[in-house]
Amino acid sequence: MIEIDAASGPQPLGMSPAKFLREYWQKKPLLIRNAFPGFVSPVQPEDLAGLACEDGVLARLIEHDKADDSWRVRHGPFAETDFTTLPDHDWTLLVQDMDKWDADIRGLLAHFAFLPRWRIDDVMVSFAAAGGSVGAHIDQYDVLLLQAQGRRHWQIDASANPPLGFRPDVELKLLREFHPTHDWVLEPGDMLYLPPGVPHHGIAVDHCLTFSVGMRAPSAAELLGDFVDTLAADAPEDLRYTDPGLAPASDANEIDGAAMARVVEALNLLRMNDADALGDWFGAFITTYRCAVEPAADDAGRARIEVEWDLAHGAVILRHPWSRMAWRRAHGKRGGRLYAGGRVLALPVRDARRLAAAEAVDAALYDSLGQAGRDAVFALLDAGHYRLQLVEDAQ
Repeated sequence: MIEIDAASGPQPLGMSPAKFLREYWQKKPLLIRNAFPGFVSPVQPEDLAGLACEDGVLARLIEHDKADDSWRVRHGPFAETDFTTLPDHDWTLLVQDMDKWDADIRGLLAHFAFLPRWRIDDVMVSFAAAGGSVGAHIDQYDVLLLQAQGRRHWQIDASANPPLGFRPDVELKLLREFHPTHDWVLEPGDMLYLPPGVPHHGIAVDHCLTFSVGMRAPSAAELLGDFVDTLAADAPEDLRYTDPGLAPASDANEIDGAAMARVVEALNLLRMNDADALGDWFGAFITTYRCAVEPAADDAGRARIEVEWDLAHGAVILRHPWSRMAWRRAHGKRGGRLYAGGRVLALPVRDARRLAAAEAVDAALYDSLGQAGRDAVFALLDAGHYRLQLVEDAQ
């Protein structure tokens, strides 16, 4: 089954998360009708266009000339005149990281709590004028496509071995061949799940908004590169290629098998045998991976005693929208680790778990933390991962 109606079942999947993960996740596509019945978009097309004009916002404008099948890609920030001169058809505006810019969009992620939060990369929002598209393509990560406004015509190729060659004549990675096996029109509230590598093509039937919940899926090369960099940075200077017991060379210019065995032995010295060190490397890596903005501390911070007084009188410490957090149990011992944008903090498991889950720290949460947890709050506040919201600022 590749299509389900969630109107009379559990939203947003139309089935239990366990069943979805078991039968569909990274296995096969699923169209979920009425995943969000009566859905009303928290943003409008003009909101998206306005944001795309701001510095620091990752935005693209993709135009398609159907007459000669040519594509034009422009990157933001844009000027208002870039939009007023566009036709009423065949173009798409895409804005990344909308969950960081809009609290209501960020709130949608609570519906996907069955997925590890550190696996979710961002919510991209696209506005497409009638006929607008980004072409037939594949993604190398899981994606959940929620129709937010208007209608979009989706085609996918769910065959076993679809052709995956790219066109050489466009900047976008568009498929040279696309042979759809399924064809739908999505209405607001419908959602399409696609595993990695499934060819798909979405075309706006009328002016529409689509929310794309994309996963964080680093390539093996990215993982290896960062891992090796970490190992190399911490490697003792005395770990070197050695050749005790060297026999006289039969050919002084040959790199023989014995030499290559010693190369492998030298490389094997440079490895991470400590499970906690490995976990700390990955926690730091994944909480910074693909982050477009690094939180920064305020120039004039408040003293800790003042902030604690503020908390006791109704202030709240809010997590910076760009701050990514995760936690892990320490290996073979009590305690945990909290990761925030590459930082590693040793905490009791209870504190690490609660801070990783909290969008805000109020007086009740702060008072419930141990000393290490409270110290972590202030370390992260000083680093910019939190912002203090005073009572008067919230009014």
